[in-house]
This record gives sequence, structure tokens and C-alpha cells, in this order.
Amino acid sequence: MPAKNLLVELFVEELPPKALKKLGEVFAHTLAQSLTSAGLAKSSATVTAYASPRRLAAHITDVAAVAADKPVAQKLMPVAVGLDAGGNVTPALLKKLAALGADPSVVTKLRRENDGKTEVLFYDSLAKGATLAEGLQKALETALAALPIPKVMTYQLQDGWSTVNFVRPAHALLALHGTDVVPLAILGLRSGRATHGHRFEATIDPLIVADADSYAATLKTQGAVIASFAERRAEISRQLATAATQAGPNLQPIEDDALLDEVTALVERPNVLIGQFEEEFLAVPQECLILTMKANQKYFPLLDTAGKLTNKFLVVSNISPADPSAVIGGNERVVRPRLADAKFFFDQDRKKSLESRVAGLGKVVYHNKLGTQGERMQRVAAIARTIGDKLGGEPLALQAEQAAVLAKADLLTDMVGEFPELQGIMGRYYALHDGLTATIADAVEDHYKPRFAGDSLPRSQVGIVIALADKLETLVGMFGIGQTPTGDKDPFALRRHALGVIRMLAENELDLPLDTLLVTATTPFAAVDGFKPAETALADFIYERLAGSLREHGYTAQEVDAVVSQRPQRLGDIPKRLAAVRAFAVLPEAASLAAANKRVGNILKKVADTVTAKVDTALLQEAAEIALNVALLEIKPKADAAFTAGDFATALQVLAALRAPVDSFFTDVMVNAEDPALRANRLGLLAMLHLAMNQVADISRLSVGN
Repeated sequence: MPAKNLLVELFVEELPPKALKKLGEVFAHTLAQSLTSAGLAKSSATVTAYASPRRLAAHITDVAAVAADKPVAQKLMPVAVGLDAGGNVTPALLKKLAALGADPSVVTKLRRENDGKTEVLFYDSLAKGATLAEGLQKALETALAALPIPKVMTYQLQDGWSTVNFVRPAHALLALHGTDVVPLAILGLRSGRATHGHRFEATIDPLIVADADSYAATLKTQGAVIASFAERRAEISRQLATAATQAGPNLQPIEDDALLDEVTALVERPNVLIGQFEEEFLAVPQECLILTMKANQKYFPLLDTAGKLTNKFLVVSNISPADPSAVIGGNERVVRPRLADAKFFFDQDRKKSLESRVAGLGKVVYHNKLGTQGERMQRVAAIARTIGDKLGGEPLALQAEQAAVLAKADLLTDMVGEFPELQGIMGRYYALHDGLTATIADAVEDHYKPRFAGDSLPRSQVGIVIALADKLETLVGMFGIGQTPTGDKDPFALRRHALGVIRMLAENELDLPLDTLLVTATTPFAAVDGFKPAETALADFIYERLAGSLREHGYTAQEVDAVVSQRPQRLGDIPKRLAAVRAFAVLPEAASLAAANKRVGNILKKVADTVTAKVDTALLQEAAEIALNVALLEIKPKADAAFTAGDFATALQVLAALRAPVDSFFTDVMVNAEDPALRANRLGLLAMLHLAMNQVADISRLSVGN
């Protein structure tokens, strides 16, 4: 029987919009994988996922009606157990064959094979391939079980007695193999060829789908539904661009992929309309208006070429009336109270200064083991003052302290209470309203940066200082009370905070040693009960994040390990160190020196006592050790000077001249001499060599086998 295309659809009540895209993908691909495992579909089959607000569906090409029979080899038992000394069948073998449903006559066809220990009997048979009805039933059950359902609901079936659990009540099941209905039963439903289109605009209900390949076209033409999530999303994007041009010259809808996905999950056939609101609302910070329109109304605000909000917005409607004025008017009436609330919050908040709100932070719990937001603010301010003093002296320290004290005050405003996403942003507006400088106001907003991967860094030095202080306070505090990330759980976003610290230190090339920073951030916690300093564990955590980040940016694991294993304190030096390592690695001497450095390290590790990097020239006897010492005395000062000047490439490249004397040393010199003084002197020479080689990076990590 030739293979045909398969279409399966589960028709349900409105699915959670933020989960719809993922639900559709998982449903289709799990279904296809299960059918492939059963031998009913090919791994090369084309799988098309469909997902609309009221359906999950999948179209899979070249699905067989019956899977091919599969040869099965079943291991029975050792020959010595299955056959007696005369070669006769034992009761144990007969019992085993009966359990498998095999006729005793197959004994003569049993295969003998050595499994490495003894000779074993095998029974070769053909397992009958599953029918599509059998395989698809299991595949459908597997697909539903695999769905990443945010929250399951229990509902009653039509018999009035039975209940089932699913994300939303299901009302129809469609399963077509070509033109044939595949008999299935799930969630109290039996499969057929009927489904439903748009609630209001379908030309017929129910829709009868003739075959698997006409599903999408039938839904679009008769059901007024674009079943494909991707196609519907693309259509919304196209209409948004067209409507923006119609709304005014050079206007563009705000770019927000998450909003576009959510709106795509809310409509079955999109129709973009243009609305507007009174210009007086534009006096409110545009972040507030944009957020309320996106979060509450799912509108797309329109911006001008400068990125400034206009008083026009786009609505993605699910209906297409001949006269859309009623729909537009309704949306305009709905958005006005939202904007009025934002204006009210903004006006009320400005009646109190940020400074007057600071005292109230003492009543807001930050963490039950770390105290209030007020106590946290004091720690951040202390850390910021110290960092500011190191980077810019008293003036920067005072500005950083002032900004740190005010940074969390907007948490007590009505606007941030309504929209927590605006914390920091509103603080900046209120700081400017209070007459504070732009530097302080910008720092209040920027201390949350970078908020996510790829986000911009704080725009001023004051902002950098309090952003560092804020993130370090969080990291030190949480590590100090044992609240560290585990597996994929990181409720306090400590990984993000660590990457933020790394980016600010590295990209701004700040002269702030990491170990000093961690001590600075730990000091204000001295009075916190139950707090245990964890600088070492936190440093390990930061270097792990650093290593992962560098690998993501294209550096090899060897290059990263060579640099990060040395735990450089100035993170701003790391890009230059990596560039130096990459340049060194292509030198003809690199492989030999890397291997030698690894050997030196292994030798020094085996020494029980601490080896002092010092040489007594009077104890040098062999020509090779004398030559190595002379080379080191000449080369090490050059490497040290280049390292001190930050010229890491030169600091590594001058080491190339050590290849010949190092090779000769290991060929001609016995390090572990019987004379203790001679042995200690040679170890001291190797320790000097090790120090010279590992200032920039541990070049032994570049050797083969690492």
C-alpha cells in the first residue's frame, strides 16, 4: 500500500497565547518522531506544524498505512541450559519458547552464537509491523503527554460522569491519511474529518476536510483561519508595516518579537487597524505609555524616525467588518483609561521627591536573611563609595554614593508599583524632576544595566560604579547565605549579575582587581546575622561564567583555559591575553614550549616541599642547565617588562628563544639528582622557568592532549 500524507488536528478552546507557539512545535514534532520510531514515517519526512488559538495540528508527508515487519533476535539461554548432553530440548527451553508464543518445532531453527562468555541460543523471528491506527494512537498519546502545558485543567465529558485533564477542553479530533479517516480515540473524542473555522467569519460550520493536503486551504477559504503560526505571524508583520505607512509618513510600529508572537496566538485571521489617542497623554514618559499599550492591550505603538512615541497605535483585530469604525472606536475607548491611569500615577508620583521616599525602603523586605531594601541600599552605597574612590577619587565617590542612595527609591512609586518593569526608568524621570543632574539621573536608571545579554552598559562612570556595586552586593549576599544557583534554577539571576560584572570590568578596562572588589563588597555584610563570606566560591563562579562567555564569543577551549586558569584579576586584560595566546600558538616553538611547560608543572607538583624560584650559579654543573639559566637571565627581564607594560603578545613571543635551551635541559640534565643541594637548585631553575612562562597564560594548556 503506497504511503500517503497524514494530517492530525486537535480542536480545543482558546489555548494560552504565550505558550501556543511552543505547544504547536512540540505537538507536531513529537507526533512525527513517534511515527518514525514505529516505522510508519521516514526520518526525512516533511513535518508542518499548525497552531492557532483553537487548534494544534500537524501535517506529515509519506506516512505508511502499515509499518514493515521487523526482524527480532531474542536471546534465550546458554546452550548448556537449553539442551541436555544428548542434544535434546530441556523443559527450561520449552517453557521459554511457550512464553514467547513460539511453536516447539522452531527448536531446529534456533541460532547458536558466542556472546563472549559462552555459546547462547537465539530465536530469530519477524515482528509484525504496526498499523497506522495503532501507531498513531500511541504517537498521539505521547505527543499530548509531551506538551509543555503551563497549567492543566480538569473538565467533564459529555457523558456527565467522566473527566479528563488537558490544557483546555477539547471538542474535535481530525485524523486523515490521504482521504481516509484514521480511527483514533483520545480525551473522550473519536476522530473524523470535521473541524471548525473562525467563530464569526467561517462560511460553513462544521468544516469537512476532504484530505490531508487540503487542510490548510480549506481552513483559509471556508473557515477564515490561517492555520500556520508562521504564516499568520508573517501576515501580521506585513499588515503592520502597511498600516504604519498609511498612518503617517516615516512612522513605524515598535519592534517586539514577544508581543508579535503573543498577538499571533490570539487571532485566527488578522486584520490590522489604526487607532489614536489624545496628544495630551504624550506628556507622560513614553516608556509608561508604550508598556501599558503593549502589556494590557496588546497594541503596537507607532514611533517616528527618532524613536519618539506618537499618538497613534495599531490594533490586530480578529474580525474584518466592512466598516471597522466601531472596532477602532472601541479600542480607542478602552485604551484611554489605561493612559489616564499612567498620567495619574506620573502626576501623583512627582508630588514627592525621590529623597523623601528613601526612608520608606526600611519597611520593604528585600530578603528574610538579608534585611530590608533600606539596609540593602546602605550596603550598595558603601560599596559604590569605595569603588568610586578607587576609580575617580572623592568627587566620583560622592556622586556614586548619592546615586546609590536614590537608586531604589522609585520602587515605592505608584507607577513602578503598577509596572515593575519600569523600575530605574521612572527613577531617572523623577530624579530629573527633582532637579538632580543628568549624571545622577542616568545612573539611577542605568544601575540595572546590563539587564540581559547584549544590553547596553551604563552610559557614565557614575552609572558603572553603582551598577557594579548593586550586582556585587547581590552576588556576595546570596552566596553568603547559601542561595547559589543549582542546575537550571537561578531565582536571583546570579548568572546574569556575574556576566554583567564581567562585561563592565572587561569592556571598560577598569583597573579594579576582582579579589579586591569581592572583599570590598563583602565588608558591609559584617553585621548581617548568619552571613558567611564566600569570596572563593564566588570568584570560582565568576570565572566559570567568564570562561563560558569567552567560548561563546569564538575562543577555543584551550585558549580560554590557558588564560582563565591563571585567574587574572584585571578582567579588562583578558582580550589582550587571549590575542597574545592565539598569536603565540602559531609560532613554530609553541608546541615544544607548551609540552615543556606541562612537564615542568608536573615535576614541581610532585615535590613535597615548596620550591623557591631561585638559582645558585655556583651549583650549576651541566652545560645545558648553565645555558638555560643564561637564557632565562636574558629573556625573563624582557618578558617581565612587556608584561608590566601590558604588551602580552611580546611577553609571550620572547619566550620562543627558550625552546632550544629548554629542550637541551630535559635531554641532558637529571633534575632529581642524588645530591639534595643540586636537586633543589635544578628545581629552583625550573620554578623560575615556570614563572616566566605563565605570567600571561598557562601555555601548558595549549599542548596536545589538553
